[in-house]
Amino acid sequence: MDCNKVGILLKALRREKAMTQKQVADRMHISDKTISKWERGLGCPDVSLLGELSELFEVNIEKILLGDLELNDMETGNLKRIKFYVCPNCGNVISTTGDAELSCCGRKLAPLVAKPADEKHTAVVTDDDGEYYITFDHEMSKAHFISFVAYVSTDRSLFIRLYPEQTAAVRLPKMSGGKLGKKFGSKLYYYCSKEGLWVL
Repeated sequence: MDCNKVGILLKALRREKAMTQKQVADRMHISDKTISKWERGLGCPDVSLLGELSELFEVNIEKILLGDLELNDMETGNLKRIKFYVCPNCGNVISTTGDAELSCCGRKLAPLVAKPADEKHTAVVTDDDGEYYITFDHEMSKAHFISFVAYVSTDRSLFIRLYPEQTAAVRLPKMSGGKLGKKFGSKLYYYCSKEGLWVL
């Protein structure tokens, strides 16, 4: 841990929150001299205080230890670059349109890699008077089911959660941006609880 870099980051984070050294010290029940010492690079926070600093400044502990907040490239907003993350413990689903460092239940999450639909994981799309009726020939037991469906075009997405013992089917309104299917500019993603993310 480079105390100089950590101090520069802590000072920047404190100023971002418009707090004085004394206010930070009071919140953490330590002296403002300690905060000053950290910010000048003359020492680093004790490991026992990192959780509190992380919560106060809303920054990952790892970033505090590195003394650096690496910025992601600006995202253009095109949903074609959407990424999905699923927590292996609780099943929480998160989506982003740019790079992100995410965690859930104490685990770092990696973006899912969508596989092209195969015979076992295919969707049957029926054009039904202004909307799509989509069915999946897939088991829907508690141990193995389609967990979510996401219909994504260039400027919007529609997310539908599915549950075990429910019918493996959804109705989706047609969105601007063309017909459903990768070659038409819109994609249908669906997640199998055992075999991961698929795309049509």
